[in-house]
Amino acid sequence: MAGFAKEKVDNLIQSYPEDIEKSGATSLLQQRGNEIRNQSINWQSYLQSQMISQDDYRFIVDFDSGDSQRKNEVLMRNKQQAARTFLNLLCQVSRDTTTQYVLTLIDDLLQEDKSRIDIFKEYTKKRKEAVWAPFLNCLNRLDGFIVNMASRIIAKFICWSTERMEGSDLHFYLSFLRDQIVSNSNEYVQTSGRCLQMVLRIEEYKAAWIRMDGIRTLVTVLRGKLNFQLQYQYCFCLWVITFNPEYVEEVTKHGGIPVLSDILNDSQKDKVRRIVLAVCRNLVEKVEDWKVARFNCIQMVQCKILKHLDLFQQSRFDDEELVADIEFLSEKLQASVQDLSSFEEYATEVRSGRLDWSPVHKSERFWRENAPRLIESQCELLKILVHLLESSKDPLVLSVAAYDVGEFVRHYPRGKSFIEQLGGKELVMQLLTHENPGVRYESLLALQKLMVHNWEYLGKQLKDTTEDSQKRLAV
Repeated sequence: MAGFAKEKVDNLIQSYPEDIEKSGATSLLQQRGNEIRNQSINWQSYLQSQMISQDDYRFIVDFDSGDSQRKNEVLMRNKQQAARTFLNLLCQVSRDTTTQYVLTLIDDLLQEDKSRIDIFKEYTKKRKEAVWAPFLNCLNRLDGFIVNMASRIIAKFICWSTERMEGSDLHFYLSFLRDQIVSNSNEYVQTSGRCLQMVLRIEEYKAAWIRMDGIRTLVTVLRGKLNFQLQYQYCFCLWVITFNPEYVEEVTKHGGIPVLSDILNDSQKDKVRRIVLAVCRNLVEKVEDWKVARFNCIQMVQCKILKHLDLFQQSRFDDEELVADIEFLSEKLQASVQDLSSFEEYATEVRSGRLDWSPVHKSERFWRENAPRLIESQCELLKILVHLLESSKDPLVLSVAAYDVGEFVRHYPRGKSFIEQLGGKELVMQLLTHENPGVRYESLLALQKLMVHNWEYLGKQLKDTTEDSQKRLAV
């Protein structure tokens, strides 16, 4: 059964289009590629300057001057020479415009027929090097088009070929993709995203990406301001990753669920909503530990995903898979909250970082019964509250966190010392000058609770000292 399930998952992932660019000018790389195809290269000048051989010249002129059918005839008639010429041009000609043109020719012939990879593979095998090796050096070029077109070609080589990239080459290429998607200056980032979509379908590459802390990278970039296409691409990567049960907890650990909730809340594109819900379904369905699945469900409820599902159920969608995901998640999330204790609800809310004025915060009974639990697991929840006081920009989160700190101190005898050790008191005092009046108010109340607690302790000390003095006088 496990083997059948894995085969089903693999078939589902591989059913998505293999092309990492859709037809037409869908990205800056494709638009620029259309411009480059219309250029004319003076191959004669390279021959005269002895930068290319007579054989390379004859082939490239013959290939470059024909239509698609003619190109195919020339290619099939001169397979070894074709690979030799293209790679020689790539290595021997340094002018950017020519390199751009050569890479575009190579990409086009691979895009038309992916079996043409074997032409390059057979040639590089005789030279005892990997088929992608000549293109790795292009990733160090300064020209953005050259770098990203080479990356696109490498993705095709390592995914469409039976030969798998590994070792230092794989680490170098995945590191390159990681740097490209986090860069603010990469104008071809959409192409980088599509290359990553492609390579993460392969289990060996997926495992290597995870070892490089790739999930954290994806969640981090999804927190930023992205267009809907990049949101879709990076969520697609998470979707592919979360078919592996061992990676699901990594997505949750790095704050994936709150980020997915934000995207679901903001996006108006059905394709984005669909892929977000598909990821959420995997976070519940693909895990082997039911406790992890339940925790993920509760966190989704806390992040308002259930409310979105309720709204979606009132709409009509033609996409059967989207409807199925909505129904599945609605059922699982509703079941998860039926037996939810107040402390579980509170702990999930705190861990999500999305504090709100839910009923538990204002419940005297809750704090009386559960204040000591905030120091469990090495003060996990207390540390999160203090961290939110320091890092959150949301006035609501700051207000609730300040209130909770005050209630913890009020209901736990040694609460003040814990808060001071974690630096919470100073953070509360800093919030007294916050621009938001609600934050200032809750911070003032929390500080008063900290001081009152101090006075009570001081009063007890004075009382003990007085009683001790009286006993000594009596003696």
